[in-house]
Amino acid sequence: MSSYFKKGKGWRYDFTLKGIRYTETWYKTKKLARQAEAKKREELNTPQKAEPVQTGMDFFELVTFRLDHVKIYNSKTHYDNSCYKAKKWVALWGKLECSEITTTMIEKFIFKRSRVSAYTANSEIKALRATFNFGKKRKWIDCNPADDVEFLPVEKRIKYVPSRQDIDKVIELADPATDAKDYLITICDTLGRMSEINHLEWKDVDLEQRELILYTRKKKGSHLTPRKVPITKRLHAILIQRFQDRDKNKPWVFWHRYFSKKDSAYMEGPYRDRKRLMRTLCEKAGVKYFRFHAFRHAGATVMDHNNVPLGAIQSILGHENRSTTEIYVHALGNSARNAMDIYESATKVSHTNSHTETKKHLETLL
Repeated sequence: MSSYFKKGKGWRYDFTLKGIRYTETWYKTKKLARQAEAKKREELNTPQKAEPVQTGMDFFELVTFRLDHVKIYNSKTHYDNSCYKAKKWVALWGKLECSEITTTMIEKFIFKRSRVSAYTANSEIKALRATFNFGKKRKWIDCNPADDVEFLPVEKRIKYVPSRQDIDKVIELADPATDAKDYLITICDTLGRMSEINHLEWKDVDLEQRELILYTRKKKGSHLTPRKVPITKRLHAILIQRFQDRDKNKPWVFWHRYFSKKDSAYMEGPYRDRKRLMRTLCEKAGVKYFRFHAFRHAGATVMDHNNVPLGAIQSILGHENRSTTEIYVHALGNSARNAMDIYESATKVSHTNSHTETKKHLETLL
């Protein structure tokens, strides 16, 4: 140890370790100086535990960024649904870091949501996976705790498709004094999605060429994609009349005045949802309840029954994949029917031969 005394000041230690000088002054006694030097050497020779560096991300912050992204790249309906789910997540895990949320925690939440339905629970799993993957893609987090959560089994059924007669009953009962009847016919004759008709503007309606443009975000990349749809004669007459009677200050084909709780004032703009309309009309018509999307399924089935090529149906519905269109076509294809006819014919022959052989065998025994 290198300790020394300096008159008038006291003792100090002074040493060099790995090319670095360490010194401290002034101690009253040599013993104190040596003890201080020994302590300093011990500190330098003992590996120090590095304080943990906070590299994680708050779950609340991740959810906020994800919702901002959805608001820009997806439809308002999808954004509203995402906000509804996110409120429940934040209530549970809003004060945690993403790394603190475990698969077990998510599973417990999913089991509770399954009490509503398996479809509801699976929808939560999809949304949570998308949220964590959003963070992984940007390298904000390292893992996705929702990846190992298994989807719940669901009972898949063929969607109910109303008959043309039931659809006509519902349309006929719509009040002509309001825009309800015109609205239903527009959805029926374009096979458009409700959101597409709600945001249909006059600039996208070409009455001379008898065609209109519908926009959807249900495409890869969430791009707002247009498609042209021919206008039927029935719809053409309706749109001409609505165009003549339109409010030139309103760009939408269908709009309404409503009270906004957010702004605490009456507003004017396009519809968001009109599900009450369909429930009321279905009850009046005495038919099984169906919503606007059923018009698309019913229209696709009618076209398929009348041998319209699947590619044409796909174009009108605005599907990117042919397999999606096949889901909408609920009628049995001709190839399936022909296959069953062949099976039935072959089975009849087999049954006849078997019956003849059994009869001959019995006659031999007698």
